[in-house]
Amino acid sequence: MERGTETSASSSASASPDVKVARALLSVSDKTGIVEFARGLVELGIEIVSTGGTARELTGAGIAVREVSDLTGFPEIMDGRVKTLHPKLHAGLLAVRDEPSHMQAADEHDVELIDLVCVNLYPFERTVGRRQVDHDEAIENIDIGGPTMIRAAAKNFAYVAPVVSPESYDAVLAELRESGCGLSPGTRENLAAEAFAYTARYDSAIARWFQEKRGDFPPLVVRAFEKVMDLSYGENPHQRAAYYSQLGARIHVLSMVAQLGGKQLSFNNLLDLDAARLLLGELGRPACVIVKHNNPCGAAVAETVVDAYRRAFECDPLSAYGGVICLNQRVDLACAEAVAEQFVEVLFAPGYDDDALDLLSAKENVRLLDNREPRAWRTNELQLRQVVGGVLVQDRDASIDEREDMRVVSKREPTEAEWEALLFAWTVCKHVRSNAIVLARERATLGIGAGQMSRVDSVRLALEKARTGLEGSALASDAFFPFADGPALALEAGISAIVQPGGSIRDAEVIEAVDDAGAAMVFTSRRHFRH
Repeated sequence: MERGTETSASSSASASPDVKVARALLSVSDKTGIVEFARGLVELGIEIVSTGGTARELTGAGIAVREVSDLTGFPEIMDGRVKTLHPKLHAGLLAVRDEPSHMQAADEHDVELIDLVCVNLYPFERTVGRRQVDHDEAIENIDIGGPTMIRAAAKNFAYVAPVVSPESYDAVLAELRESGCGLSPGTRENLAAEAFAYTARYDSAIARWFQEKRGDFPPLVVRAFEKVMDLSYGENPHQRAAYYSQLGARIHVLSMVAQLGGKQLSFNNLLDLDAARLLLGELGRPACVIVKHNNPCGAAVAETVVDAYRRAFECDPLSAYGGVICLNQRVDLACAEAVAEQFVEVLFAPGYDDDALDLLSAKENVRLLDNREPRAWRTNELQLRQVVGGVLVQDRDASIDEREDMRVVSKREPTEAEWEALLFAWTVCKHVRSNAIVLARERATLGIGAGQMSRVDSVRLALEKARTGLEGSALASDAFFPFADGPALALEAGISAIVQPGGSIRDAEVIEAVDDAGAAMVFTSRRHFRH
């Protein structure tokens, strides 16, 4: 781009009067509202130029349409792959109307000016979002001419109005009617900003699709996010916040989730909901997970949903106060009555019986979320953590460690009851902030130590949280014990089985302490830090 041309267009944009729309080009994949929009333009005396399927749609509705091939003098070829990529069309979009040399070139080459472009693109996101999409079909849904027209019109918004969203049709028509076919500079600039965001979103979806096919860490991570809702505030009331879903993701933390009651969701609510749902997805049914400050403070699997809730709550009632409760089974009246006895920030479940909903709705501040999402979460997506001026990228820790891959290192083998407790504790431990210690028995947590700077302090905290005798219980540690002091405290309290990754230079001392206590210990050879 020549600097002089850029300056001319920019200065004209800030001072130019309303653009009088005489000719509009319409070419859309999503035909929602396009007939009504075109009819409104025609009623204002605006000429409609169109392509392919859009032209057929408008003609079928009785709207006079001029084919793009008539404007360019060149037919659509190659099965429609080439129809709008022509110098005459793009000259009509890019001409700087108050630049004499541009207008002279337009006259010399019979270029007809276009004042409004209404374009939306092939449904690439929807196409690749389907399971096992055909490769060739995905490629054919990469739009070339559409983004080119949108970007040309948006660049030249000083004279051209780019319209990319059916939601904009009514407002654009209203302004055209009120101003005698004019669109103000402010409107055109707002439309241009929306247009560039739209094409950026489209390109990011394509780039992501190609990147994910490779499976490695690409040199450039391209992601786009779309606002779902404003939030009441951020981590603290003085911080603004909003929730955005990642474009191209098949599901997200609030997809197909209906809020049935309660206050507006907050930033912290969604952080805790995400953490709870990730753990809940690894448990059986019926199960309950209670999260507070992004850490599980109780988790359990039981015969009924109310028993799962009660056992999870009993782990740490003090911390569960004002927590986020997630259930993977429909809430009945018995469960609702149990939950209603406590102060709850968020209750999340796949449905509520009518009498249960009536009871819970009486608590006006409880955010009641109904999960109607039938699809399983995708757990193999990259995990991004923002740091100042950058982002850390890693694979999500979605691995499920099986009993067959673990190694008994103690003299005594765990009993079947201990194995059940060990595997449950190990599953929960992966979702607790490091250093993490989880005590469990019979598929329910008894005490959780989270986020301590030393592992032995996490053990002390977990033991303090336990409200019942620990005889026959299991302990899980997300990383190895560097010394035998942590296991010694747990063994003295009655813990009979321990699961940990192993790998310390003092493993032999830790194993000896376990053997001396007559307990059992299992190594997983896999660490699960969560910072």
